[in-house]
Amino acid sequence: MHLFGKGIDRICAVVAAATAQKMIAQLRLALRETRTIELRLDWLRSDVERDRLLGWLSQKKPRGAILVATCRRVVGGGKLKADAAGELYWLVRARSAGCQWCDLEMETFQELPPGFVREYPVPERVLLSIHDFSGTPKLPKRVRVAPQGLVDGVKIAAKARTIADSVRLLRLARRSKKFVAVPMGDVGLPARILALRAGSELAYAPVADATAPGQVGLQELKHLYRAHQLTGDTSVYGVIGNPVGHSLSPLLHNTGFAAQRIDAVYLPFLVQKLLDFLAAIHELGIRGFSVTLPHKQTILKHLKECEPLAAQIGAVNTVLVRKNGSLYGCNTDYVGVLRALEKNLRIRGRRALIFGAGGSARAAAFALAQGGAVVSICARREKTAKELARAVGGEVIPRTALRSEFFDAILNATPVGMYPKHGVSPLKPSELNCRIVMDLIYRPQKTELLKLAERKGIKTVSGVEMFLAQGIAQWEIWTEKRAPESAMRRAVLTALHKEELHAASRSRGAR
Repeated sequence: MHLFGKGIDRICAVVAAATAQKMIAQLRLALRETRTIELRLDWLRSDVERDRLLGWLSQKKPRGAILVATCRRVVGGGKLKADAAGELYWLVRARSAGCQWCDLEMETFQELPPGFVREYPVPERVLLSIHDFSGTPKLPKRVRVAPQGLVDGVKIAAKARTIADSVRLLRLARRSKKFVAVPMGDVGLPARILALRAGSELAYAPVADATAPGQVGLQELKHLYRAHQLTGDTSVYGVIGNPVGHSLSPLLHNTGFAAQRIDAVYLPFLVQKLLDFLAAIHELGIRGFSVTLPHKQTILKHLKECEPLAAQIGAVNTVLVRKNGSLYGCNTDYVGVLRALEKNLRIRGRRALIFGAGGSARAAAFALAQGGAVVSICARREKTAKELARAVGGEVIPRTALRSEFFDAILNATPVGMYPKHGVSPLKPSELNCRIVMDLIYRPQKTELLKLAERKGIKTVSGVEMFLAQGIAQWEIWTEKRAPESAMRRAVLTALHKEELHAASRSRGAR
């Protein structure tokens, strides 16, 4: 039996703003996506604004909506500067305005006399919430809510410092009834999306401003991740890295799953310690994952098997989790490099410079060497550059020589210039002496390096071409199906275009 009743939307939109007018606007937007709404009364800037909102609500209560009133005090992690009596006053007003539920934090609950909540005219149904913004506390094996108890449900929201913390909270959701699990923080973001899959009664998503760290917006939670449709049978994929919040891989892969009606979801995992993630693979139901900085090389020692070329490259960007739990690694970065460059340059016999010597640089170097190019490496770490040059039969070029050397193609394989630290270039205009410049960075689509090259009249290749090619190859490895390339490409290019328009608008506003 569900806490909020059968057929009720389990994605709960969080409406939070400083004024009643903005709260009402958010409420109307939220109702397009879900009928379950949390009203953060504590976010309103004054009692006057709270009075305005509740007055409007008493006149215009949306039909069929489940409204949860929350007026969290500062002591409980909210914004209301009042004592328990002040909070209860607004919750009583919320009931009169039509709210069926209220969220009462543990700090207030513990200040009240035993049984007081049931006798006080707050909204009839009470969700007891426990917040820990510093970490995930020791958790019980399960949460039991008595049918005629003091509250109707329990919510635990805790910051996940590790993926293991997220797993503990999701495990509690699987074992409990009338329970809401809310992993917080960037590390906890994937588990927040998987909460409904694990058995949590609700998953929270803000309509506009985030009200807790690591929240996923309402539109993303419902349409990108399809959290309300996830079940125990849903296959889980993801990208691991640090940082990982900038990645458009979730958009690319989830678009493919939706287009082909595949029961799967792709999530961004912020992984600080690789073993933390690897230990959670089985419990999270992960079937495969992409690997980005800084784990492309360190993942190798944890693989049961590895594609020969990936082993040669010494870097893996794609892992398949086999049915027995073993890990098989391969590399699709080299596919992306070849496909992107071959559209613009006949590679065989050409001279190509790779700037950088990390995992992506290694994939690019082997791709070009196999394509018949003469490969040169320039990198800050001389020893690493020499090792890579030796592995592909190439040469090391000192940076001081770039002003006088000429190449058919220069490829940037460093993260310099990547969103959000865009606006900087790894190379100077005087060092760009070539026919083509390719940046392996895809966000922004046109990096500062590519802008400098264009000003010199040099042809450019955006990293988005490599990103699409390598990602589509990954998708096909995992699903063993033909990828819906046009839909995946359109989704990524549209997102990048919108991002560029937004950045340009902000730039004009700043001036």
